[in-house]
Amino acid sequence: MIPSRLYVHIPFCTSICRYCDFPKVIHSPRWEREYVPALLRELSSFSPAPSSFETIYLGGGTPTSLSEQGTRLLLGTLRPLLQEGGELTVEANPESLDLARAHLLFSLGANRLSLGAESFRPEFLLKMGRKHGPADIVRAVASAREAGFRNISLDLIYGLPGEGLPELMEDAGHLLALRPEHISCYSLSVLPGTRFHLEGISEQDDEILREQYDWLRSRLKEEGYERYEVSSFALPGHRSRHNLGYWMDEDYLGIGMGAAGAIEGRHYRNSLSLARYLEGEGREWEDPPQEKDRLEYYFLTRLRLAEGFPLEEFERKFGFPFLSRYGERARRLEEKGLALLEDGRFHASEEGLYLLDRVLLALF
Repeated sequence: MIPSRLYVHIPFCTSICRYCDFPKVIHSPRWEREYVPALLRELSSFSPAPSSFETIYLGGGTPTSLSEQGTRLLLGTLRPLLQEGGELTVEANPESLDLARAHLLFSLGANRLSLGAESFRPEFLLKMGRKHGPADIVRAVASAREAGFRNISLDLIYGLPGEGLPELMEDAGHLLALRPEHISCYSLSVLPGTRFHLEGISEQDDEILREQYDWLRSRLKEEGYERYEVSSFALPGHRSRHNLGYWMDEDYLGIGMGAAGAIEGRHYRNSLSLARYLEGEGREWEDPPQEKDRLEYYFLTRLRLAEGFPLEEFERKFGFPFLSRYGERARRLEEKGLALLEDGRFHASEEGLYLLDRVLLALF
């Protein structure tokens, strides 16, 4: 049986952001004409039946860089594969989401949008290499609402070079005025191979990042947003169902250049080369995971969630009680205020979620 979650990678962008390390290429009509059929060939190799998927997620890259023809072909094929009441998310950039595009996506079955707002300050957007301005974000959300979307997520990046708490507070105010159902907050990471890294841009000091994160968490809580994962905040009933599948260590299909997936606990990744992917080559399977690998991956994903995991689920999954092997480590984490054992669950504390690396290292 194939997994009930499907990730579809659209690698095309009209420009490359200076902080991005995702698999991507500059969009061209020629590449799109070859890529969308290649996606559908890969999908068909898994023989999905109608209503196979509980969630479908189009990420990138920039899925809204596809032409209307490419969008219709792709979503027209995917829509029958979604279960009734399922979640179909499309990532979008503000400058590429006008009313016509929003209507098109909604008419083809998309019912959730993830919009890369990132910031409402023109100088920060320019520094990141984003091609939209603050007004584009407002227009994109208004267009999505008019088209019928009632589940919108906005991304916000904090810890940008030169950003202090006053600038973040102003950014958050503009974002909250749009009242999205979901907000993802990420501190800027400067990763090897990105333009920021090549230009010598540094991440902000930990003290500054901690002050900004704590303020964001408190402000969003005041506005009714629940932090259910390290970087994810949602109004009631609007958690990302697709991403929850990742964090709950569930299998999923991933199709497209550079996409990853997991079937029966075994992970794979497609080639990062567009040419190889279009030729149907380059999928690499990891070796069958050993118990140590399975345990580490489980902790890595489940402990990102504020609710952690039930001890009963752990024993059912691994065949031994969590406390029999990890009891002493768990108690030391409790003593340090980084984790809690309560109500039959093990989860990181508020402090532990921010210092999750320490929690994981103590368990590994």
